[in-house]
Amino acid sequence: MTDEIAAADAAGLERSCSSGATAGGSARGAPDGSARGAPDGIIQAPSSRGIERIEARFHGNGFEPHRHDTYAIGLTLSGVQTFQYRGAARASLPGNVIVLHPDEVHDGAAGTDDGLRYRMLYLPPERLIEAAGGSRGLPFVPDPIIADAGFRQCLTEALDDLEAEPQDLLLDDLIGRIATSLWHHADGKGSVAGTPRAQQAVLRCRDYLQANSERVVSSEELEEVSGFDRYTTARQFRKLLGTSPHRYLVMRRLDRAKVLLSQGGSLADIAADTGFADQAHFTRHFKKTFGMTPGRWMALRRSA
Repeated sequence: MTDEIAAADAAGLERSCSSGATAGGSARGAPDGSARGAPDGIIQAPSSRGIERIEARFHGNGFEPHRHDTYAIGLTLSGVQTFQYRGAARASLPGNVIVLHPDEVHDGAAGTDDGLRYRMLYLPPERLIEAAGGSRGLPFVPDPIIADAGFRQCLTEALDDLEAEPQDLLLDDLIGRIATSLWHHADGKGSVAGTPRAQQAVLRCRDYLQANSERVVSSEELEEVSGFDRYTTARQFRKLLGTSPHRYLVMRRLDRAKVLLSQGGSLADIAADTGFADQAHFTRHFKKTFGMTPGRWMALRRSA
């Protein structure tokens, strides 16, 4: 599969994101590996340390405006990706790397009638904090489209085999190299890591939110967990993890919802089981986060 991705670098690179589907390595398509003649679909690899990896194929508009709480970093295998990001229209061509920052709104579409095929990984901000030993905050890469052969090779290795989880030693190496590449292209104004006390407070809040994602968590609870007042807690949380405590909580609910969707659960039952007020509330948050409804997500998953 590495040869397939390397060959695709000469044929078409894209941009942004998606989530969800069954694990798998190669995707159906034209003999040249493009999305031409292939149905739209999404393939998802097994998750490793919270890192999701996907392959997607789209024609026309793939995603409506949405945002993630992770970095979205990837390679286009064929086609041209057009997307809106930070107030500007973007177009990514073969040979580039795509980097989207947490909580930045973006959409995505195929720029030609031939369609679009790409691979993407979604990297939780805390993995970058760990890679820097807690000495740095989060890098901000101002240009979402990057020409960097070394970065591209690293992502090729990370996105090579979607059928299995990377071994620990390989994953450690890839995270470290990705972190180095992101800081190399960052604008020098990345977030400050914060004091060790603040970092530990945020990580305690993160763990608490993960453990209690199916219910409403109050500001008073996080004050107790963090040892800071609610405003300092929220500020330090965003500084370290790139998003707010509330959005982090909602994202963990949606992560669980995707698992239940893949198991065939009904929307109403999933909404109740994951802490949403009702099916409409769940659907609204799903679409805002992934750029499509749960129904379309499931249809793409089945077609992959």
